[in-house]
Order: sequence, then C-alpha cells, then structure tokens
Amino acid sequence: MNKLKLSILLLLSYFSANAQNSIKIDPPGKASAEVKISKHIYGHFAEHLGACIYGGFYVGENSKIPNTNGVRNDVVAALKNLKIPNLRWPGGCFADTYHWKDGIGPKEKRPSIVNTWWGGVTENNSFGTHDFLNMCELLGTEPYLAGNIGSGTVQELADWVQYVNFSGESPMSKVRRENGRDKPWKVKFWGIGNEAWGCGGNMTADYYANEYRKYATFVSDWNKSGDLFRIASGANSGDYNWTETLMKNIPGSLLEGVALHHYSVIDWNKKGPSTDFNEQQYFTTMQRALQMEELVTKHSAIMDKYDPQKKIALVVDEWGGWYEVEPGTNPGFLYQQNTMRDAMIAGVTLNIFNNHSDRVRMANLAQAINVLQAVILTKEEKMILTPTYHVMEMYNVHQDATLLPLELKSKDYVMGNQKLPAVSGSASVDAKGLTHISLVNIDSKNAQEISIDLPTSKNASVSGRVLASGKLQDYNSFESPKKIQPAAFKDAKLNAGKLLVKVPPFAVVVLEVK
Repeated sequence: MNKLKLSILLLLSYFSANAQNSIKIDPPGKASAEVKISKHIYGHFAEHLGACIYGGFYVGENSKIPNTNGVRNDVVAALKNLKIPNLRWPGGCFADTYHWKDGIGPKEKRPSIVNTWWGGVTENNSFGTHDFLNMCELLGTEPYLAGNIGSGTVQELADWVQYVNFSGESPMSKVRRENGRDKPWKVKFWGIGNEAWGCGGNMTADYYANEYRKYATFVSDWNKSGDLFRIASGANSGDYNWTETLMKNIPGSLLEGVALHHYSVIDWNKKGPSTDFNEQQYFTTMQRALQMEELVTKHSAIMDKYDPQKKIALVVDEWGGWYEVEPGTNPGFLYQQNTMRDAMIAGVTLNIFNNHSDRVRMANLAQAINVLQAVILTKEEKMILTPTYHVMEMYNVHQDATLLPLELKSKDYVMGNQKLPAVSGSASVDAKGLTHISLVNIDSKNAQEISIDLPTSKNASVSGRVLASGKLQDYNSFESPKKIQPAAFKDAKLNAGKLLVKVPPFAVVVLEVK
C-alpha cells in the first residue's frame, strides 16, 4: 500500500470517527422531475437611493472617471464578471413615486424631483428609462422594471410598456423614436408595484389583489411573444395571509410571479453596527438569514395549494443584511460596510434558493452599489469588491445548472442556550457534466469536517475555492481593497465516491468535481 492510499484511509477513518456533518447527494435523474436552478436567482437591485445610481452606476458623460454614456466602465466590467442575470429598477419605495415620462427626452429639459423616500435629495432625472435600459444592454443583463401603482395610473404603466416594448407604429413608440431609439428593448420582467402593504400604498391584501388585477390586465404583451412576466408585490417576511390572498384572488392568466421581501435585521429599532459587531449580534443576524428557509417553505406551500404545477414563481426580489449606516453618512442613504458576516448571509441564502429552485426562480440582492448589502462600493474614482461580491461570483457556477438534491446533517453552532446548524450546502451539475458543491460554515470558532457521498467515476478529481478571513469583522476597504478575496482550496479529498472536506470557521467553499 503506497503512502497516498494509506493517508486517504487514515483520513477516512478519522472522518468516520469524528465527522457528524454529512451530505448525501442524489445522482442526476434520480429526482422525479429534474429542476433547473434559474440564473435569475442571482439577480440584483438598483434603486434611486443614496449613491446607488448617481455616483455608483452613473457619473455622467462629462466625468473624469472612465465611462460609457455616463456609466462607470469599472462597474460594468465587475458586474459582467459576476454574470448578473437581471437588474431591478427604479425601486423599491422610490418606484411608487417615480413617473417615467420625467426621465425621457433631452436631459436639460427633464424636470427635477425630490426623492422623498431617501434623504430628501433633489434629482435631475438625468438617469432615466433610456439610460437604464441601454446600461442593461451594456451589462448583458435583463431589466426588471418596477411599475408605479402607488401614485401612478393604469394608463401611465400601460404607456411605459408600450414605449419600451412595441416595435410597430403607436403614440409611445413614436415618442421613443423621437428620443433616439428605433428598436424596442423588449423588457420581459415587470413589477406591478412594490411593497403595497407599506410604502407602496399601505394597502390591504384584498385591495391590492384587485388593483393588481386591473393593472396587470393593461400590461400588454405588445410583441405577442408570450414572454411577459408580471410580478405581484408580495409579502413582508412571514405575512402568509398576503400570499394566500393573492393566490386565491388573482387568476393565473394574469400572474407569473409573486414577490417576497426579507432582510436579516437584528432589530428594526436597533439594527447594530455593520463592522463593530459582537458574536451575539452575528448569531442573531444568522438566525434571521436562516429564517429564509422557513419563509420560502411556507410561502411555497401556500402557492402549491393554488398552483400545484408550480407555474408561478416565488420572486424574492429584496433580501440581504441591514445595519445602521456608517457613522457620519446620511441616514437616508443606507450606506454600510460589508464584512465576512455578509458573506455568510449571501452563502446560506443562495443555498436556500438553490435548494428551492422548483419554486424560487428569481431573486434580487438589495442592493448592487453603495446601499445595504452591496457587491460594489465606490468612492470617487475608486471601486472595491465586497465579500458578498466574491460569494456571488463563486456561486455563479450554479446558474442554469441542474439541481442535485441533497440530504444534509449538520453539527450545531451554539451560542448560550441557542443553536443553529453550522453547515449549509447546495449542489448542481452543469451542461458540461461538472458537479459543483457550495458549502458554508457559519460557526465563528470551529472548522467543520464534512463527509459527502456523491456518485462519481473512478477517475474523478476535485478542486475548489474558499472565501475566508481572520476575523468575522474583516472587510475590504479603499485602503486595503483585496484583504478578502477567493483563494484555492486544498482541504478536500476524494476517494471511492466519498468527498472529505474541512471548511474553516465562517467560510464559504465552492467545489468542482469532474
């Protein structure tokens, strides 16, 4: 017996004696119906909020910062590398006070508006429909437009759809051509309002269901493509009655998706700091993040009652961590740093979405740049990538791959008399036959040894990357922009269909088996 085989046997013996974390992965085709992990689960969100649009995406054509039609070139390159599949705009709460016709035509003639939701700042509407949709083409991503039903009208939304989607002769396509765009953008994804239970109008579920039916009727598929995807303003976290009411009262012929919003917030009255947090605050944040499993499961069960064929998607179009703003910044701008805690939120949440991809077929991290759990932070000409960015880049191997269902048993991460499962995971096989396994260890102190059973050939090999750091509170700063970034992962051994992995404390690992 050579030394390599002996070391593997000793490792196997060690794991069998000590590993309580185990994963069994079903082979492709075993499930009764194979499920694709939609790439749209990895969507993003760009609201007119703080420095997300102005100063984040958009610096203007005359800026010294390299740009294309006012959009930062470094941001475009970073997001293309992330393979973002869709981008939601213009809100958020801002959407239900936004009137799209203010943002078209010559920029010098566009009226200024006051952003009453976020900081009370005055905006000049220099970033409007053409600017956003052309930017989406530059990014290679699909736009997701959030329509105004809070302060808008049915006619206003119907005109917007006609303006951006109709290729023939009509009043709105004529105006579009006068504004310099001949061919329509063919926008597929449309939100019919946002948070109708709150900033979108403080409506009851029954009232909103009727409003939705009216608006959705006039959101016409001008190109007769059958691709129009209308998304209802969905529940706030555990408001299951909201989902029940929508599913019961809105005909499936008018509905392609139902939204859900959930943030990992310690306490809405005392959110805690983004970087100077303690372990109890970290533990509570992870409780909130892992609650997504319960929310998705229960909302999906309600949808199953009315839509057993799962034609309607659950769209989690706002999710992420929410803390107090950075000291000295405008409280209405929601600017916060992004630490290894946020990497944990991203990893476990995306695993949940992957594992429920039969119903969750779209999601949007809040938000892309400079707001909440951003993937990018900018400061004048500087730009940094956050730990959340790196997790989403590592996970993009799951986009449009086939889900591999798994059975997971995890040790506990213990805090006082409370406990959470330490290990989270999901797996998929892509079109090339490569298996990818994403693992998260949220335990702040202990590495986790995991034994994974998976069907492989005799000649299979494993490689991987890991995102880890010395402290939970570590982050990338403008002074040290590459403090946290993915590195090659070496603590994975494969032998006879068993994969043995040791994941460091508070780390994310993505493995590739071929």
